[in-house]
Amino acid sequence: MGRWSVLLLLCVSQFVMILDSTVMNVSISTVASDLGTTITGMQAAITFYALTMAAFMLTGGKLGDRWGRARAFRIGAVVYGLGSLTTALSPNLTVLMLGWSLVEGLGAVLVIPAIAALAAVNYSGRERVVAFSALGAATGIAAAAGPLIGGLVTTYASWRFVFAAETIVMIVVLLLSGRIKDAAREDAVRIDLGSVILSAGGMALLVFAVLQSKSWGWIVPLDPPVVGGVAIAPFGVSPVAYLILLAIVVLWLFVRRQRHLERTGGSPLLKVGLLGIPALRSGLAMFLSQYFAIAALFFVVPVYLQTIQGYDALQTGLRILPLSLGLILFSVVGSRLSTVRSPRQIARWGQAVLAFGVLLVFAAVQPDLAGVIFAIGMFIVGSGFGLLASQLGNVNMSAVTAADTSEVGGLQGTFQNLGSSFGTALVGSVFILLLTSGFTGAIESSDLPSSIRQQVVAATETGTPILSQAEAEQALEAGGATPDEAAQIAQTYAETQVASLRQALFLVFALAVVALMLSRGLPREVAAAAEPEPQARGV
Repeated sequence: MGRWSVLLLLCVSQFVMILDSTVMNVSISTVASDLGTTITGMQAAITFYALTMAAFMLTGGKLGDRWGRARAFRIGAVVYGLGSLTTALSPNLTVLMLGWSLVEGLGAVLVIPAIAALAAVNYSGRERVVAFSALGAATGIAAAAGPLIGGLVTTYASWRFVFAAETIVMIVVLLLSGRIKDAAREDAVRIDLGSVILSAGGMALLVFAVLQSKSWGWIVPLDPPVVGGVAIAPFGVSPVAYLILLAIVVLWLFVRRQRHLERTGGSPLLKVGLLGIPALRSGLAMFLSQYFAIAALFFVVPVYLQTIQGYDALQTGLRILPLSLGLILFSVVGSRLSTVRSPRQIARWGQAVLAFGVLLVFAAVQPDLAGVIFAIGMFIVGSGFGLLASQLGNVNMSAVTAADTSEVGGLQGTFQNLGSSFGTALVGSVFILLLTSGFTGAIESSDLPSSIRQQVVAATETGTPILSQAEAEQALEAGGATPDEAAQIAQTYAETQVASLRQALFLVFALAVVALMLSRGLPREVAAAAEPEPQARGV
């Protein structure tokens, strides 16, 4: 293996990090059934996995600086492997969220920042460019193969085997990691505990509030929590509104603390001044918006394909595959275009293409899937994502000096995972809110007997579960409805599901269009042809 053995270990680790979440999304219905939970429960697990990484990515980067990147990589591999094993053996949603959403997420915040840093330490010059290109290829291959691997294993064996295999892979990586060379660690780096608490707490409050909006309501309380027989909705306002306000205050205090630490010579978790750089600010904002769109699609699309269309995990993976192919192909196209077009221009093309692809997916989501339009739309979404991916990393890294690249890498991870958690939480919650209000409205205006209408509305006014039409019909008959009544109600439910999914997808399209305005600060100049170091860092 020679000098490339380290790169192989890093690429395998990168592959596992990307593979993980795609498997969970493509297997969402099967996992929910195996664990005795619902799609809503899986939405929470997926959201909190991304949130864990967003909340602690900056801390993980700082720990890598303090411990040494190789040591942080090994510790992260151990934590991640334990989380994967717990996930594989999880008997219920609670254990899954402990193993996957928390433990794996904490392992990832140590491994992900270390991968790029160790590639830079172990390779230089042309070899470094090759190393970062290989890591980029590993990401693309995992994105393309993830849905298929998850679909095949879930359909013909069990999703648990994927996570068990990840444990074995991380054990092998750990055993071979002794050959990884590392730079001297920075013992002077200190981690401010107050900053960690404020950063993680603020993001957790914000995302949790958005996640709970589907049942508690945004402003008007729907089904607020009850403590001691008293509904928690002060002054008739949903607790979601208070949580969002509190989250904003906590994040404001975090920013204030970082500025104070900078002024007094302390060790801030984040150099707030970096966000004043226009190119970096635009690059990070577009990072957040593109991962918001992708995470929203990767939650809504499998729900649609598996719950409404009745596809299994493998069929779902095949339907998602065009997105992965578009991502790989246009990442290469975007890199080639960067020699003749500015990052701003390419990023704007990418954002516009992504928005158009979402619009086509929106058009294809019907009671009977418009397969050709859907495949074209997914390919175009992936193409836009690829164009953006080819530019934003380089833009962000090139916007700062070499001394700040590690911190910017942590910022990218934070914004990426914050966008992912918001995409899953917000769009999923909006979908469920629209489904509940649309379904109860349709039932109230139907010609069903009054007693049946009242029973159905009472059963769903605090939230409508996500079921297939057949499951809904069976549940209604078990609840005492006649076969004709059950069929009519289930048909109404299925039609409302499709309408609600389309409306949620339109929200993704609208936000993708609005995100075009975030590109103002990106560089207008064409990148110089011979700048291998910044380009390598950003791949």
